[in-house]
Amino acid sequence: MLRALFGYEEHPDFPARFNIAPTQPIPIVRLVDGKRHFVLVRWGLVPSWVKDPNAFSVLVNARGESVRDKPAFRSAMKYRRCLIPADGFYEWQARGSGPKQPFYVRAKSGKPLAFAGLWENWMGPNGEEMETALIVTTKPNQTLEPIHDRMPVIVPPEAFDLWLDTMHVDDETASVLIAPASDDLLEAYPVSVAVNRTANDNPKLLELFKPTDAPAVAAPAKARAPRAKPTQGDDGQGMLF
Repeated sequence: MLRALFGYEEHPDFPARFNIAPTQPIPIVRLVDGKRHFVLVRWGLVPSWVKDPNAFSVLVNARGESVRDKPAFRSAMKYRRCLIPADGFYEWQARGSGPKQPFYVRAKSGKPLAFAGLWENWMGPNGEEMETALIVTTKPNQTLEPIHDRMPVIVPPEAFDLWLDTMHVDDETASVLIAPASDDLLEAYPVSVAVNRTANDNPKLLELFKPTDAPAVAAPAKARAPRAKPTQGDDGQGMLF
């Protein structure tokens, strides 16, 4: 399905993932000599001018409003745009002083999505080479607005070439695609906080979470229930967009 939608030449054997975190491999589709190709890169863009990637903050996302101006992004926006295939994404909703509620967001049709991405090729002084990418974000549509104030830019299939063809489409023209998705494209529903642990990577993470799924904790009479301590080793991803 992905190969048919994105039109790349490769036949990759990339396993299904259900909880991808920054610095892990992600697939991207990019244009090389007029043809689309599937490539695995690291999620977290490292600009080519960075001397030490280990001392550089991971750039997971780029705000679409300033992507043409920021030094870390403007070269990639001109010459290295890509698409990032996904079935959906997670977003976390703040709930006062309590823990954030994760949501899974997907297309109502069940079809894959294409996030607008940028990629870079970093080369070190000793010949090291690393390809990285990030997701371009924008303001939320009506589906995402109650959950978070950002969302990934989703490129419709008819605009794939407009975003990918950096040789014939300049960054200003391509930036017209940096806009919230149509309000009827997506649906979102709550999922378990198990997604907060990057070690959890299985289909159960996509199941609808109901409040009754959580074990009840009885509070002492006339006393405030104590706040639960965070689970040991919890490496929650927080808000990605």
